[in-house]
Amino acid sequence: MNQRIFNFNAGPAALPLEVLMEAQAEFLNYQQTGMSILEISHRSKPYEAINAEAEANMKELLGLGDNYRVLFLQGGASTQFAMVPMNFLPQGRTADYILTGAWSEKALKEAKLFGNTHVAGTTADGNYKRIPRMAEIQLSDHPAYVHITSNNTIFGTQWNELPSFGQVPLIADMSSDILNKPFTAENFAMIYAGAQKNLGPSGVTVVIIRKDLLENNPKTISAMLRYETHAKNDSMYNTPPVFSVYMLNLVLRWLKGQGGLTGIGKRNIAKAGLVYDTIDQSSGFYRGHANVDSRSLMNVTFRLPNEEQEKKFAKEAEVAGLIGLKGHRSVGGLRASMYNAMTLAGCQALKDFMLEFQRKNG
Repeated sequence: MNQRIFNFNAGPAALPLEVLMEAQAEFLNYQQTGMSILEISHRSKPYEAINAEAEANMKELLGLGDNYRVLFLQGGASTQFAMVPMNFLPQGRTADYILTGAWSEKALKEAKLFGNTHVAGTTADGNYKRIPRMAEIQLSDHPAYVHITSNNTIFGTQWNELPSFGQVPLIADMSSDILNKPFTAENFAMIYAGAQKNLGPSGVTVVIIRKDLLENNPKTISAMLRYETHAKNDSMYNTPPVFSVYMLNLVLRWLKGQGGLTGIGKRNIAKAGLVYDTIDQSSGFYRGHANVDSRSLMNVTFRLPNEEQEKKFAKEAEVAGLIGLKGHRSVGGLRASMYNAMTLAGCQALKDFMLEFQRKNG
Protein backbone atom coordinates (compact mmCIF):
# COMPACT_ATOMS: atom_id res chain seq x y z
CA MET A 1 0.00 0.00 0.00
CA ASN A 2 2.98 2.34 0.45
CA GLN A 3 3.40 2.31 -3.35
CA ARG A 4 -0.02 3.86 -4.07
CA ILE A 5 0.02 7.42 -5.34
CA PHE A 6 -2.53 10.23 -5.46
CA ASN A 7 -4.51 9.87 -8.70
CA PHE A 8 -5.86 13.19 -10.04
CA ASN A 9 -6.77 11.78 -13.47
CA ALA A 10 -10.03 13.01 -14.99
CA GLY A 11 -11.23 9.47 -15.68
CA PRO A 12 -11.02 6.59 -15.29
CA ALA A 13 -10.36 7.89 -11.85
CA ALA A 14 -9.48 6.86 -8.34
CA LEU A 15 -11.65 4.36 -6.45
CA PRO A 16 -11.96 4.17 -2.65
CA LEU A 17 -9.17 2.02 -1.24
CA GLU A 18 -11.65 0.21 1.00
CA VAL A 19 -13.66 -0.79 -2.06
CA LEU A 20 -10.61 -2.09 -3.90
CA MET A 21 -9.56 -4.12 -0.90
CA GLU A 22 -13.04 -5.60 -0.48
CA ALA A 23 -13.14 -6.59 -4.15
CA GLN A 24 -9.67 -8.07 -3.88
CA ALA A 25 -10.65 -10.18 -0.86
CA GLU A 26 -13.54 -11.87 -2.65
CA PHE A 27 -12.20 -11.76 -6.19
CA LEU A 28 -11.47 -15.47 -6.55
CA ASN A 29 -14.49 -16.80 -4.67
CA TYR A 30 -17.50 -14.51 -4.57
CA GLN A 31 -19.71 -15.34 -1.56
CA GLN A 32 -18.60 -18.98 -1.56
CA THR A 33 -19.83 -19.61 -5.09
CA GLY A 34 -16.44 -21.08 -6.00
CA MET A 35 -16.25 -18.53 -8.85
CA SER A 36 -14.97 -15.03 -9.39
CA ILE A 37 -17.52 -12.29 -9.84
CA LEU A 38 -16.12 -12.13 -13.38
CA GLU A 39 -17.31 -15.68 -14.00
CA ILE A 40 -20.80 -15.88 -12.55
CA SER A 41 -23.90 -15.85 -14.73
CA HIS A 42 -25.90 -12.65 -14.92
CA ARG A 43 -28.97 -14.90 -14.58
CA SER A 44 -27.76 -16.31 -11.26
CA LYS A 45 -29.25 -15.33 -7.91
CA PRO A 46 -25.94 -13.84 -6.65
CA TYR A 47 -25.81 -11.37 -9.54
CA GLU A 48 -29.52 -10.61 -9.45
CA ALA A 49 -29.02 -9.65 -5.79
CA ILE A 50 -26.16 -7.31 -6.72
CA ASN A 51 -28.24 -5.70 -9.46
CA ALA A 52 -31.23 -5.18 -7.17
CA GLU A 53 -29.14 -3.84 -4.31
CA ALA A 54 -27.34 -1.38 -6.58
CA GLU A 55 -30.66 0.04 -7.78
CA ALA A 56 -31.97 0.28 -4.21
CA ASN A 57 -28.76 1.93 -2.94
CA MET A 58 -28.79 4.51 -5.72
CA LYS A 59 -32.41 5.45 -5.05
CA GLU A 60 -31.77 5.61 -1.31
CA LEU A 61 -28.80 7.94 -1.72
CA LEU A 62 -30.82 10.20 -4.03
CA GLY A 63 -33.99 10.08 -1.94
CA LEU A 64 -36.07 8.72 -4.81
CA GLY A 65 -39.19 6.56 -4.58
CA ASP A 66 -40.95 3.92 -6.63
CA ASN A 67 -41.69 6.35 -9.46
CA TYR A 68 -38.07 6.04 -10.62
CA ARG A 69 -36.03 3.20 -12.07
CA VAL A 70 -32.27 2.82 -12.10
CA LEU A 71 -30.84 1.13 -15.19
CA PHE A 72 -27.34 -0.20 -15.71
CA LEU A 73 -26.46 0.13 -19.38
CA GLN A 74 -23.40 0.10 -21.61
CA GLY A 75 -21.94 2.44 -24.20
CA GLY A 76 -21.00 5.31 -21.91
CA ALA A 77 -22.63 8.72 -21.69
CA SER A 78 -21.83 9.17 -25.38
CA THR A 79 -24.47 6.58 -26.26
CA GLN A 80 -26.93 8.43 -24.06
CA PHE A 81 -26.34 11.53 -26.17
CA ALA A 82 -28.17 9.67 -28.94
CA MET A 83 -30.60 7.56 -26.91
CA VAL A 84 -32.15 10.61 -25.24
CA PRO A 85 -33.41 12.26 -28.46
CA MET A 86 -34.22 8.87 -30.00
CA ASN A 87 -36.64 8.19 -27.15
CA PHE A 88 -37.88 11.64 -26.16
CA LEU A 89 -37.75 13.96 -29.19
CA PRO A 90 -40.87 13.36 -31.31
CA GLN A 91 -41.36 14.85 -34.72
CA GLY A 92 -42.51 18.46 -34.59
CA ARG A 93 -41.12 19.10 -31.09
CA THR A 94 -37.90 20.81 -30.02
CA ALA A 95 -35.23 19.74 -27.54
CA ASP A 96 -33.49 22.51 -25.60
CA TYR A 97 -29.80 22.26 -24.74
CA ILE A 98 -27.84 24.48 -22.38
CA LEU A 99 -24.19 24.53 -23.41
CA THR A 100 -21.52 24.69 -20.73
CA GLY A 101 -18.64 22.80 -22.33
CA ALA A 102 -17.45 20.15 -24.76
CA TRP A 103 -19.70 17.34 -23.52
CA SER A 104 -22.88 19.40 -23.79
CA GLU A 105 -21.80 20.36 -27.31
CA LYS A 106 -21.43 16.68 -28.20
CA ALA A 107 -24.85 15.90 -26.75
CA LEU A 108 -26.38 18.66 -28.88
CA LYS A 109 -24.59 17.42 -31.99
CA GLU A 110 -26.14 13.96 -31.56
CA ALA A 111 -29.61 15.38 -30.90
CA LYS A 112 -29.51 17.35 -34.15
CA LEU A 113 -29.44 14.03 -36.01
CA PHE A 114 -32.89 13.13 -34.70
CA GLY A 115 -34.96 16.31 -34.63
CA ASN A 116 -35.28 20.00 -33.90
CA THR A 117 -32.98 21.50 -31.30
CA HIS A 118 -32.59 24.88 -29.64
CA VAL A 119 -29.66 26.34 -27.71
CA ALA A 120 -31.39 27.75 -24.65
CA GLY A 121 -28.21 29.13 -23.14
CA THR A 122 -24.46 29.07 -23.68
CA THR A 123 -21.24 30.56 -22.33
CA ALA A 124 -19.08 29.46 -25.26
CA ASP A 125 -18.09 33.05 -26.04
CA GLY A 126 -16.08 33.18 -22.81
CA ASN A 127 -14.44 29.78 -23.32
CA TYR A 128 -16.91 28.30 -20.84
CA LYS A 129 -15.49 30.03 -17.77
CA ARG A 130 -18.90 30.12 -16.11
CA ILE A 131 -22.36 28.59 -15.95
CA PRO A 132 -25.19 30.61 -17.55
CA ARG A 133 -27.35 32.63 -15.20
CA MET A 134 -31.03 31.70 -15.11
CA ALA A 135 -31.93 35.09 -16.59
CA GLU A 136 -29.81 34.25 -19.65
CA ILE A 137 -31.65 30.99 -20.38
CA GLN A 138 -34.37 31.28 -22.99
CA LEU A 139 -36.38 28.10 -23.58
CA SER A 140 -38.14 27.35 -26.85
CA ASP A 141 -41.92 27.14 -26.96
CA HIS A 142 -43.07 23.94 -25.20
CA PRO A 143 -39.76 22.02 -25.38
CA ALA A 144 -39.79 18.22 -25.31
CA TYR A 145 -37.06 18.37 -22.66
CA VAL A 146 -34.18 20.51 -21.41
CA HIS A 147 -30.72 18.97 -21.28
CA ILE A 148 -27.82 20.12 -19.09
CA THR A 149 -24.36 18.87 -18.19
CA SER A 150 -24.01 19.37 -14.46
CA ASN A 151 -20.21 19.44 -14.25
CA ASN A 152 -17.62 20.23 -16.90
CA THR A 153 -14.40 18.30 -16.47
CA ILE A 154 -12.43 20.15 -19.12
CA PHE A 155 -13.26 23.69 -17.99
CA GLY A 156 -13.65 23.10 -14.26
CA THR A 157 -17.15 24.54 -13.94
CA GLN A 158 -20.23 23.17 -12.22
CA TRP A 159 -23.87 24.10 -11.73
CA ASN A 160 -23.60 25.05 -8.07
CA GLU A 161 -27.37 25.64 -8.05
CA LEU A 162 -29.09 23.17 -10.34
CA PRO A 163 -31.94 24.62 -12.42
CA SER A 164 -35.58 23.60 -12.56
CA PHE A 165 -38.05 24.32 -15.36
CA GLY A 166 -41.38 23.34 -13.87
CA GLN A 167 -43.24 20.72 -15.88
CA VAL A 168 -40.64 20.58 -18.66
CA PRO A 169 -38.65 17.33 -18.30
CA LEU A 170 -35.11 18.11 -17.15
CA ILE A 171 -32.41 15.66 -18.24
CA ALA A 172 -28.84 15.83 -16.96
CA ASP A 173 -25.52 14.29 -17.85
CA MET A 174 -23.96 13.96 -14.39
CA SER A 175 -21.07 11.73 -15.40
CA SER A 176 -18.44 13.69 -13.51
CA ASP A 177 -20.24 14.85 -10.36
CA ILE A 178 -23.08 12.44 -9.62
CA LEU A 179 -23.52 11.87 -5.86
CA ASN A 180 -20.92 14.52 -5.02
CA LYS A 181 -23.23 16.54 -2.73
CA PRO A 182 -26.92 16.78 -1.80
CA PHE A 183 -29.39 17.91 -4.47
CA THR A 184 -33.07 17.48 -5.25
CA ALA A 185 -33.04 14.52 -7.61
CA GLU A 186 -36.82 14.63 -8.00
CA ASN A 187 -36.43 17.81 -10.08
CA PHE A 188 -34.99 15.64 -12.85
CA ALA A 189 -36.91 13.43 -15.23
CA MET A 190 -33.70 11.61 -16.06
CA ILE A 191 -30.06 11.57 -14.93
CA TYR A 192 -27.34 9.61 -16.66
CA ALA A 193 -23.70 9.08 -15.82
CA GLY A 194 -20.76 7.08 -17.06
CA ALA A 195 -19.43 5.42 -13.92
CA GLN A 196 -15.71 5.86 -14.48
CA LYS A 197 -15.32 9.20 -12.74
CA ASN A 198 -17.41 9.25 -9.57
CA LEU A 199 -19.18 5.89 -9.30
CA GLY A 200 -16.88 3.03 -10.18
CA PRO A 201 -14.89 1.54 -13.06
CA SER A 202 -15.60 2.06 -16.73
CA GLY A 203 -18.03 -0.26 -18.49
CA VAL A 204 -21.36 0.68 -16.94
CA THR A 205 -23.56 3.73 -17.48
CA VAL A 206 -26.17 4.55 -14.87
CA VAL A 207 -29.54 5.87 -16.02
CA ILE A 208 -31.96 7.14 -13.37
CA ILE A 209 -35.29 7.66 -15.06
CA ARG A 210 -38.79 8.65 -14.00
CA LYS A 211 -41.26 5.92 -14.89
CA ASP A 212 -43.53 8.12 -17.00
CA LEU A 213 -40.64 8.53 -19.45
CA LEU A 214 -40.69 4.78 -20.01
CA GLU A 215 -44.12 4.99 -21.59
CA ASN A 216 -44.52 5.26 -25.36
CA ASN A 217 -40.85 4.95 -26.27
CA PRO A 218 -40.85 4.76 -30.09
CA LYS A 219 -41.17 1.23 -31.45
CA THR A 220 -39.37 2.35 -34.61
CA ILE A 221 -35.96 2.19 -32.93
CA SER A 222 -33.98 -0.85 -31.89
CA ALA A 223 -35.06 -2.63 -28.73
CA MET A 224 -31.56 -2.14 -27.33
CA LEU A 225 -31.95 1.63 -27.70
CA ARG A 226 -35.33 1.90 -25.91
CA TYR A 227 -35.27 2.61 -22.21
CA GLU A 228 -38.46 0.63 -21.64
CA THR A 229 -36.70 -2.50 -22.89
CA HIS A 230 -34.08 -2.29 -20.16
CA ALA A 231 -36.56 -1.31 -17.46
CA LYS A 232 -38.84 -4.27 -18.23
CA ASN A 233 -35.85 -6.60 -18.04
CA ASP A 234 -34.24 -5.07 -14.93
CA SER A 235 -31.16 -4.08 -16.96
CA MET A 236 -30.63 -7.68 -18.05
CA TYR A 237 -32.11 -7.67 -21.55
CA ASN A 238 -28.63 -8.65 -22.69
CA THR A 239 -25.54 -9.55 -20.66
CA PRO A 240 -24.82 -6.60 -18.38
CA PRO A 241 -21.32 -5.46 -17.35
CA VAL A 242 -21.40 -7.70 -14.28
CA PHE A 243 -18.08 -6.70 -12.72
CA SER A 244 -18.66 -2.98 -13.24
CA VAL A 245 -22.10 -3.15 -11.61
CA TYR A 246 -20.63 -5.15 -8.72
CA MET A 247 -17.91 -2.51 -8.19
CA LEU A 248 -20.44 0.30 -8.50
CA ASN A 249 -22.54 -1.29 -5.77
CA LEU A 250 -19.51 -1.49 -3.48
CA VAL A 251 -18.92 2.23 -4.08
CA LEU A 252 -22.58 2.98 -3.25
CA ARG A 253 -22.23 1.04 0.01
CA TRP A 254 -19.07 3.01 0.75
CA LEU A 255 -20.88 6.29 0.10
CA LYS A 256 -23.61 5.33 2.53
CA GLY A 257 -20.89 4.67 5.09
CA GLN A 258 -19.49 8.17 4.51
CA GLY A 259 -22.78 9.71 5.62
CA GLY A 260 -24.46 9.70 2.22
CA LEU A 261 -24.53 12.83 0.08
CA THR A 262 -24.42 15.13 3.11
CA GLY A 263 -21.26 13.54 4.44
CA ILE A 264 -19.45 13.28 1.12
CA GLY A 265 -20.55 16.81 0.21
CA LYS A 266 -18.87 18.26 3.29
CA ARG A 267 -15.72 16.33 2.51
CA ASN A 268 -15.69 17.47 -1.11
CA ILE A 269 -16.10 21.11 -0.10
CA ALA A 270 -13.16 20.79 2.28
CA LYS A 271 -11.01 19.06 -0.35
CA ALA A 272 -11.68 21.64 -3.06
CA GLY A 273 -11.19 24.46 -0.57
CA LEU A 274 -7.60 23.41 0.06
CA VAL A 275 -6.71 23.83 -3.62
CA TYR A 276 -8.85 26.89 -4.41
CA ASP A 277 -7.51 28.71 -1.35
CA THR A 278 -3.97 28.03 -2.56
CA ILE A 279 -4.82 29.48 -5.96
CA ASP A 280 -6.54 32.54 -4.48
CA GLN A 281 -3.69 33.30 -2.07
CA SER A 282 -0.89 32.87 -4.62
CA SER A 283 -0.83 36.57 -5.69
CA GLY A 284 -1.52 35.57 -9.29
CA PHE A 285 1.10 32.84 -9.61
CA TYR A 286 -1.75 30.35 -9.99
CA ARG A 287 -4.76 31.53 -12.02
CA GLY A 288 -8.03 29.61 -12.03
CA HIS A 289 -9.89 29.19 -15.32
CA ALA A 290 -13.43 29.10 -13.89
CA ASN A 291 -15.22 32.11 -12.46
CA VAL A 292 -15.49 31.86 -8.69
CA ASP A 293 -19.28 31.43 -8.71
CA SER A 294 -19.03 28.53 -11.19
CA ARG A 295 -16.11 26.61 -9.69
CA SER A 296 -16.34 22.84 -9.70
CA LEU A 297 -15.82 20.71 -6.60
CA MET A 298 -14.67 17.88 -8.85
CA ASN A 299 -12.23 19.44 -11.34
CA VAL A 300 -9.96 22.38 -10.50
CA THR A 301 -8.44 23.98 -13.62
CA PHE A 302 -5.63 26.52 -13.33
CA ARG A 303 -2.71 28.09 -15.16
CA LEU A 304 0.79 29.15 -14.20
CA PRO A 305 2.71 32.20 -15.49
CA ASN A 306 3.92 30.31 -18.60
CA GLU A 307 3.72 26.95 -20.33
CA GLU A 308 7.25 25.94 -19.40
CA GLN A 309 6.43 26.23 -15.72
CA GLU A 310 3.21 24.26 -16.30
CA LYS A 311 5.16 21.41 -17.91
CA LYS A 312 7.68 21.50 -15.08
CA PHE A 313 4.88 21.49 -12.50
CA ALA A 314 3.22 18.39 -14.00
CA LYS A 315 6.55 16.54 -14.32
CA GLU A 316 7.73 17.29 -10.80
CA ALA A 317 4.30 16.52 -9.35
CA GLU A 318 4.39 13.07 -10.92
CA VAL A 319 7.78 12.42 -9.33
CA ALA A 320 6.23 13.47 -6.02
CA GLY A 321 3.42 10.91 -6.44
CA LEU A 322 0.74 13.26 -7.76
CA ILE A 323 -0.33 12.07 -11.21
CA GLY A 324 -2.84 13.17 -13.83
CA LEU A 325 -2.45 16.93 -13.35
CA LYS A 326 -1.91 17.98 -16.96
CA GLY A 327 -4.80 20.12 -18.22
CA HIS A 328 -6.95 19.47 -21.27
CA ARG A 329 -5.74 21.08 -24.50
CA SER A 330 -8.92 23.22 -24.67
CA VAL A 331 -7.86 25.09 -21.54
CA GLY A 332 -4.21 24.20 -21.12
CA GLY A 333 -2.38 24.45 -17.84
CA LEU A 334 -3.21 22.08 -15.02
CA ARG A 335 -6.26 20.19 -13.86
CA ALA A 336 -6.79 18.40 -10.55
CA SER A 337 -9.72 15.99 -10.60
CA MET A 338 -10.89 15.34 -7.05
CA TYR A 339 -13.82 12.98 -7.29
CA ASN A 340 -15.47 11.38 -4.27
CA ALA A 341 -12.73 8.78 -3.81
CA MET A 342 -9.92 11.34 -3.64
CA THR A 343 -8.89 11.72 -0.02
CA LEU A 344 -8.42 14.88 2.00
CA ALA A 345 -4.79 13.78 2.42
CA GLY A 346 -4.38 13.77 -1.36
CA CYS A 347 -5.66 17.32 -1.67
CA GLN A 348 -3.44 18.42 1.22
CA ALA A 349 -0.46 16.85 -0.55
CA LEU A 350 -1.34 18.80 -3.70
CA LYS A 351 -1.66 22.02 -1.74
CA ASP A 352 1.72 21.45 -0.09
CA PHE A 353 3.30 20.75 -3.47
CA MET A 354 1.76 23.89 -4.98
CA LEU A 355 3.08 26.05 -2.15
CA GLU A 356 6.57 24.59 -2.43
CA PHE A 357 6.58 24.90 -6.22
CA GLN A 358 5.63 28.57 -5.97
CA ARG A 359 8.31 29.15 -3.34
CA LYS A 360 10.98 27.75 -5.67
CA ASN A 361 9.67 29.16 -8.96
CA GLY A 362 7.58 32.20 -8.12
